[in-house]
Amino acid sequence: MTLELGLDTFGDVALGDDGTPLHPAVVVREVLAEGELADRLGLDYFGIGEHHRRDYAVSAPDVVLAALAGRTERIRLGTSVTVLSSDDPVRVFQRFSTLDAVSRGRAEVTVGRGSFIESFPLFGLDLQQYETLFTEKLDLLAALVSEKPVHWEGSTRAPLDVDYVAPATESGRLPVWVGVGGTPASVVRAAQYGFPVVIAIIGGSSRQFVPLADLYRRALGELQQPPQPIGVHSPGYVAATDEQAVEEFLPHFVGYMNMLGRERRWAPMTEAQARAQFGPDGAAYVGSPETVAAKIAETARLLGLSRFQLKYSFGTLPHAQRLECIRLYAEEVAPRVRELLA
Repeated sequence: MTLELGLDTFGDVALGDDGTPLHPAVVVREVLAEGELADRLGLDYFGIGEHHRRDYAVSAPDVVLAALAGRTERIRLGTSVTVLSSDDPVRVFQRFSTLDAVSRGRAEVTVGRGSFIESFPLFGLDLQQYETLFTEKLDLLAALVSEKPVHWEGSTRAPLDVDYVAPATESGRLPVWVGVGGTPASVVRAAQYGFPVVIAIIGGSSRQFVPLADLYRRALGELQQPPQPIGVHSPGYVAATDEQAVEEFLPHFVGYMNMLGRERRWAPMTEAQARAQFGPDGAAYVGSPETVAAKIAETARLLGLSRFQLKYSFGTLPHAQRLECIRLYAEEVAPRVRELLA
């Protein structure tokens, strides 16, 4: 079983020495350094998410990825995710086909609805059209990435009737993934277009998502689409020992989850609940290289994965610790996972 191992970041804003949030410009430069390290150490994928909030520094991941393309040689570059609902599919295609040229064929885009809604009022969109916006824009993007004449009509924008959208990719097909949560309709919709999926597992056991992966594969077959890769995106942190990983990651994990919980009126997360997420049946891959590798390999077997994307930045976790996590993930976790899956 061949498994690609990648990383995801949202450009989480850490704290400076004085305890105040770093400037977003500093965080973006840290992301570039982290992507360079991932490439240098031989990882397969580096994904950057789009957000429009104070706690994340990246609102234009394609621009950051273009800068990273000039500093890297082999790693694939993509998003985690691009919020397609509040974007223009034509511009998404154009930006990422341009990135594909700059990176010599290493560009991907993962589209989704995102887990936040700030982009909707920012771009003057009606949240009442939440479902329609994504459905129609995914349909248009699917037509665009075929790189054939497009004759499309919907309710959320003017019809499009063009023979060519520039620039074309050299391969003739921009890789598009769809980021999904736990909704069966989402994987069936991705299967309709023959798009691979990335399942965001941010709570609970990966075992709970086996029916979703099975449904996706079954839908591909019923829709007469060829088999497609399945990826997983989950948070995690690697340190030399299990104890060190928990000690270093726990305050940032609990702090961020409780900040988010206050926004969404969730009950506060306790330390015990957080530790449960770090365990064998939790969604966070936290521990020594041996512990994290075993958990990734188990998830890959359960779901039949082609790629695992570790969301290594989380809340106010400092840059130095993120760099060390990347090093251990590349040098110790990745080879161990491949041994376990051989």
